[in-house]
Amino acid sequence: MTGESIGTIGIVILLLLLLVRIPVAFAMFLVGFIGIWVLNGWNAAMGLLASETFTLASSPELVVVPLFILMGNVATATGMSRKLYAAAYAAIGHVRGGLASATVIGCGGFAALSGSSVASALTMGKVSLAEMERFKYDPRLSTGVVAAGGTLGILIPPSTGFVIFAILTEQSIGRLFLAGVLPGLLLLTAFVTAVTLMCWIKPEYGPRGPATSMNEKARAMIGALPILLVILVTIGGIYGGFFSPVEAAGVGAGLVILYGTVTGTLSFRAVWDASRDSVVTTATVMLILIAAHMINPFLALSHIPTAVGETLIAMNFGAIGTLLLILAVYMVLGCFLEGFAMLVLTLPIFFPVILSLGIDPIWFGVLVVLTLEMGLISPPVGLNVFIVKSVAPNVPLGQIFQGVIPFWIAMLVTLGILVAFPAITLILPDTMFN
Repeated sequence: MTGESIGTIGIVILLLLLLVRIPVAFAMFLVGFIGIWVLNGWNAAMGLLASETFTLASSPELVVVPLFILMGNVATATGMSRKLYAAAYAAIGHVRGGLASATVIGCGGFAALSGSSVASALTMGKVSLAEMERFKYDPRLSTGVVAAGGTLGILIPPSTGFVIFAILTEQSIGRLFLAGVLPGLLLLTAFVTAVTLMCWIKPEYGPRGPATSMNEKARAMIGALPILLVILVTIGGIYGGFFSPVEAAGVGAGLVILYGTVTGTLSFRAVWDASRDSVVTTATVMLILIAAHMINPFLALSHIPTAVGETLIAMNFGAIGTLLLILAVYMVLGCFLEGFAMLVLTLPIFFPVILSLGIDPIWFGVLVVLTLEMGLISPPVGLNVFIVKSVAPNVPLGQIFQGVIPFWIAMLVTLGILVAFPAITLILPDTMFN
């Protein structure tokens, strides 16, 4: 049996394991280890397991993951996310659909702390859904905007998705973080535009909220200053060259802990819970990365990436045509696979093709992460949809999926803009490093 045949069988088995809900890391580890054993022997498989696990676990770049996760968890515990939502609510809550737009803005701000789409959707859902229900918002709009707004967590830096992409492709985490800033703001604007259009077409979807006085607006804005300061220091520090991403994560986590301590909003129990959740999430990411370093050598030994790459190049679609084809594959896979699993499975196959075509890897990384975001609200998997369902159990799942359709279209339009105008993605990282 040829290496390609064994590789194909391994991929099919992996997909079957994922379909029956075997955890991503364990499924990839099992297929990768057995595949290397079959192709290269027991000693090679055991040696790779020992060496790659230690090398990855001791990588200093990965310290950014637990620190940024801790920063987001502590920010939630201190109520900073609520104050950000309150500021957006005070500013635009009185306009039609204003609460939904405030939710999008709140999700964007919280994304700049947590780096997690699931955390953004869960936190902002708890904060905003009750308010929108109180003012008689259509549940399709209220749940859809939370599910879609939560996806900003994987694009607006810091982003766990960017960290994993950087580790798997040996790209700069700092460049990827900066490359995600303007696309993230563009997507946020697209979501607000979608809310505005929906409420213009169907005014009953988003009734006006209560007007607030200038004093109330000022108090709400002052309350949001700490979270804005943390975002400015961390992301601005990376852009200005004052911090590496790891240092920025440490500074950001320290600032939110200091804020919670000074204001008395952070108890020892809250610190313990935030730390525990950070450890669990970090362990999940680490397991996925370790499993990736098992399955990637298996795919390389099977020559599957080489065969697929040669086929794509032989199609002669050109650089942009091939890029669009790859993004279309990600959209389809996003309907069935979890985002990190897609990255691990596909990057060893597609990334060499991207490099051979002269496509900027940082630009490609942002496009891929945005496409992964679309998978978070695409049926039947749609992880963020199920997260919102857990927060709003009385809203039928079908209505939530209906509610995310306009935002999925907004993401598709944003993706098209970023493909057409790469400078939007590359201007900040190119300015920083040049």
